[in-house]
Amino acid sequence: MDTRQLEYLVAVADELNFTRAAARVFAAQSTVSAGIRSLESELGTALFERDAHGVRLTEAGRTVLPEARSAIEAVERMREFTDEHGPLRGTVRVGIFTNLTTIDLPGIMGEFHRRHPHVDLRLGPSPSGSTGLVEEVRQGRLDIAFHGLPDAVPDLIMRPLVDSPFLVVLPEDHPLARRRTVALADLAEEAWVDSRAGFGNRVTLDRALQALGLTRRVPTELSDLGEIPRFVAAGLGVAALPELTIIPAEGAVVRPLTEAVDWRLSAIARRRPGRAAEALLDLLTERIGGL
Repeated sequence: MDTRQLEYLVAVADELNFTRAAARVFAAQSTVSAGIRSLESELGTALFERDAHGVRLTEAGRTVLPEARSAIEAVERMREFTDEHGPLRGTVRVGIFTNLTTIDLPGIMGEFHRRHPHVDLRLGPSPSGSTGLVEEVRQGRLDIAFHGLPDAVPDLIMRPLVDSPFLVVLPEDHPLARRRTVALADLAEEAWVDSRAGFGNRVTLDRALQALGLTRRVPTELSDLGEIPRFVAAGLGVAALPELTIIPAEGAVVRPLTEAVDWRLSAIARRRPGRAAEALLDLLTERIGGL
C-alpha cells in the first residue's frame, strides 16, 4: 500500500466517478482503476460498487475512507516537518465565494502564488453555499473555505475577516425606491429574490426577519448572488444582500436598511491545517481584514 493508492481512493470517493477522479489526481483513468483494484486486493475487500448506475462506496469503503484521509494528512505533515525551513510545498484546496465585489480575490490568490510558487492552489465554489463548504472542510475535501453562516463552527478553526451590512435592492420603479432607508417590515408582503437555502446570507437574513416576527415568500432562488439584482430589476421581487456581494444592475436601486443587519465573512479550516494552509489563512486575514 502506498500514498498514491490512498489518494486514488479519496479522489474516487469524493467524485464518485473514475474519470473525474483521474483528472483530479493528474493520472490516467486506467492507472486509478488499477490502483483501486490493487488496494482492494491488499485489503481483501471491495471498496466501491460499480454498476450501470455509477460508483458507490461499500460499507468497507466508508469505514476505510476517514483513515485514508488521515494517513494522507499525516504524510503531508511529515513532509512539512522535514522541510520546515524550506519553501512551502503541497496542495491547498480552497472553497470560495465568487461574488465578493469589493474583494480582489484573484489578486490575493495571485500574491500567495508569487510568495509560495511550490504550493498547488485549487479553488472552487460549492453549489450549496456556506453549508456545503463547512461539510467539505469537515470531510477533508477542502483545506480552507469561506464561511458566511452566523453560527460558530466549534470543531473547525474560524478566522473572522470582515462584516458587511445588508442593503435593500429594489426595482427602480418600486414605490419604496424613493425612500432614503427601507425597513424589513415594509418588504414582508413582497415577493423576494434570494440565494438558495443554506447560503450564509440567506440564513442571516431569515434570522433577522424571524426576530422581528416576519415571514416572507421567496419564489425566485439563485445560486449566483451576482445575478440577484438583475432579477430584481426585471420585476420578479425585492432583495436584501450584503454590500460586499452586490453587483449593480440597470433598472435596480440600492437603499440602506433601517435595521442594522450585518453579514460576517470568515475563513474556516480544520484544526491542523498545515503550513501552507496556515500561510493562506494569514494572508486572507491580512488582506480582507483591513477592508
